[in-house]
Amino acid sequence: MRAQLLKIPTQPVNSFSIRRDLLPDINNSLHYHREIELIYFKSGSGTQFIGNSVQPFSSGNVVLIGSRLPHYWKFDEAYFSPPDGLQTDVIVIHFCEDFLGENFLNLPENKMIRKLLQESKKGIQIQDNISRQIGVLMEQIFLSVGAKRLLLLLEILCVLGNNHKGGTLLAGDVLCQAAIKDNSPISNIYNYILSNFNKKIEIGQLADFANISVPSFSRYFKTHIGMTYKQFLLDVRVGQACKLLIEGHMNVKQIRYECGFQNVVSFHKQFKEVTGKSPLEYQKFHLQHSAEV
Repeated sequence: MRAQLLKIPTQPVNSFSIRRDLLPDINNSLHYHREIELIYFKSGSGTQFIGNSVQPFSSGNVVLIGSRLPHYWKFDEAYFSPPDGLQTDVIVIHFCEDFLGENFLNLPENKMIRKLLQESKKGIQIQDNISRQIGVLMEQIFLSVGAKRLLLLLEILCVLGNNHKGGTLLAGDVLCQAAIKDNSPISNIYNYILSNFNKKIEIGQLADFANISVPSFSRYFKTHIGMTYKQFLLDVRVGQACKLLIEGHMNVKQIRYECGFQNVVSFHKQFKEVTGKSPLEYQKFHLQHSAEV
């Protein structure tokens, strides 16, 4: 997806930055930056948008995002309702690929780290079996100073490099470069879809946002978002269905209606096309995996 360029604040006394976000609306828009990002959701859930990937995120997740890869996390509404709402707790590290020197990654001992950072350009969802370990190390970095910070970050990169199985969030090389500005036509279209994905959306209404004809809309959308409108809408709906299945508060029929699928056959077919599993298989897999962690 296209996104705004974000400049990460830097300090001359540190080679990389780390911050802790306790509010759900920090950098609450689609963006990208030169730095690689490692993010740990100690507490928080919602929907993540990374490149052309749309899927749920939840507490305990860790994601590695390469340089200039557009991303955005939309937290659930419960995190925007103080004082009775839920509390977010997110730790974010930003570092440049050469933060340890131009030749560091070329050392033979760093082959796995070099490969990891190369594949991070497509986004990497860190496996659950090591995400807790990474989260603990990130908390230690946040509380550390001096050389200890460098050693801990290097330890994280070693753990990730040695455990990465090669899976990425993006299918193919669909990366987007230009920016979506606030209140721009494509931004309004994007936000309207996110707010109304569970309803029937008229293409004509979306085309009106950009003041273009209906026949021109499909090309316009794909040019700006990097995928077809139908695929984007499907990914958003399936992503929400995945989230509700993991939460386990609704049955499959309720989830189907809640996410805008009117036909039971198409729901099961399209869900499996996106996730590789049926809704019940997906739910069972994640519930069993959560119990094991």
